[in-house]
Amino acid sequence: MPEQPHQPSQPTHGPLILIIEDELPIRRFLRATLTSNGYRIAEAATANDGIRQAATIQPEVIMLDLGLPDLDGLEVARQLRSWTSIPIIVLSARGQESDKIAALDAGADDYLTKPFGTGELLARIRVMLRRASLAATQGSGEPVIAVGDLRIDLALRQIWRGDTEIHLTPIQYNLLRALARNIGRVMTHKQLLHEAWGAGYEEDPQYVRVYMSQLRHKLEADPTRPRYLVTEPGVGYRLKID
Repeated sequence: MPEQPHQPSQPTHGPLILIIEDELPIRRFLRATLTSNGYRIAEAATANDGIRQAATIQPEVIMLDLGLPDLDGLEVARQLRSWTSIPIIVLSARGQESDKIAALDAGADDYLTKPFGTGELLARIRVMLRRASLAATQGSGEPVIAVGDLRIDLALRQIWRGDTEIHLTPIQYNLLRALARNIGRVMTHKQLLHEAWGAGYEEDPQYVRVYMSQLRHKLEADPTRPRYLVTEPGVGYRLKID
C-alpha cells in the first residue's frame, strides 16, 4: 500500500512548507531534511491534493514537482499563481534551460534540478522566506529595497549606492524596478522584456543582456563579478538578497 501523505508532529513551530511530490524517496529526503532544520511540512502525492492543501493550510513555501501523475506541474503552478503569491520552488529532473524557463514563466519563483544538495535546498528556501517577509512589510505602497549598499526607492524613483545617487535611463530603471519588485526571484528574459519594453519584444533577449550590462556598470563595484544583479545562465536574472 502506498504511503499516505505524512504530517509530522515535530517541530511544532517554524515555517510551513508544502511538498507536492509523487516520488516517495524524494518526499522522505525532504521530510527528514526540512524537519531537522526546524521547518513544519505537509505532503501531497498528487497535483489535485497539493492544490487543495495549498488553499486550506496556507504554507509559507510550496515545493512543486513537475512530473505529477494527475496533472503537469506547469499547470499546477499556473493554477496556484492565479490566486496566491506563495513562493513556489520547482523540483524536477527536467534540467534543460527551456524547462526552467517554462516553469518560471508559469509562475514559479525558483527551480532546483534533481538531484540537488541539502545546502542548496535550504538556501533557496531561506531566500524565498526572506522575499515573502519583505513583501509583507512593504504594504500596498511602493517599497524601498535595501540590499547591501544599494537602495532602491520605487516611490521616488531614486537609486542610491552608498551616498551616491545613481541616474538611470527609463529602460534601465524599468528593468531594475522589475527585479526589485521580485527580489530574490529568477526573472526570465521574456518577463524582463515585457516589463521594460512591453508586448512585442519578448523574443529578443539580447536587449536584456545589453541593458543589464549597463546596469551593472552603474550599480556594481565590480561589474565583472556582480554582487546584486546575478545571471541565471540561459534563463534570466535575479536581484540577489544578501
